Amino acid sequence: MNEFFTLLGSTLWRTVWDVMPIILTLFFFQYVILKQPITDISQTLKGLCIVVIGLALFLVGLKEAIFPLGDAMAKQLTDPAFLYPDGIIGDYLWSDYGWVYLFGFTIGFATTFAEPALIAVAQKAQEISAGSISAFGLRIAVGLGVATGVSIGCLRIVTGGPLWMFIMGAYILVVLQTFFASKSIIPLAYDSGGVTTSTVTVPLLAALGLGLASTIPGRSPIIDGFGLIAFASVFPIISVLFYAQISAWLEYHQKEKRKKELL
Repeated sequence: MNEFFTLLGSTLWRTVWDVMPIILTLFFFQYVILKQPITDISQTLKGLCIVVIGLALFLVGLKEAIFPLGDAMAKQLTDPAFLYPDGIIGDYLWSDYGWVYLFGFTIGFATTFAEPALIAVAQKAQEISAGSISAFGLRIAVGLGVATGVSIGCLRIVTGGPLWMFIMGAYILVVLQTFFASKSIIPLAYDSGGVTTSTVTVPLLAALGLGLASTIPGRSPIIDGFGLIAFASVFPIISVLFYAQISAWLEYHQKEKRKKELL
């Protein structure tokens, strides 16, 4: 228990110094540039204290739980005893790691669906679009995009393929989709790639990637361990654009069907 409070205290101190530039910038623009007092300074200071304490607790949670859990899952899923339960070790083919891809898919979807930043963006999109964009549907689309991206990212780590080829191929697809997608959905789709790389998703994906790269034979944590977050950023763009195109296609066919019924 003493170790926990020591870690929490040191993390809290570092967090104060990390957040201090943000606080100084806000107060500088408020009092020096805008020359306006803060209406409720006590409430603002109370909120800043809560933010600092929350960040410190979050960072301690990452170190004590999230990173070890992601690393442990990666090591267990790539353990030869798990991959080859009959005791006959194979040649470590990419097809032997099916559970790794499935775990990457499910954890990518689950963490993204619970991502606070995505929830906020989805709700705002639904409000502004007067319900034409479903918050739930957007979260599903983004979650599936991240899940697919993480699975492909795990495949890249297993095979040792060059990261730039995977990412370039994905962005080529994004550019092609952009030409055919509705202009109203393109900005939201591109933003969807950013909101996925936030507080919940990034720590788990980083731990998963490093854990896989450190346990799979022939892989380097430095070269192969990073990159999953890049996949989690680009594939939601693809999935949201695809979701919008499918929705537009269904809406068009519904209108055509109604026209035929009226005739």
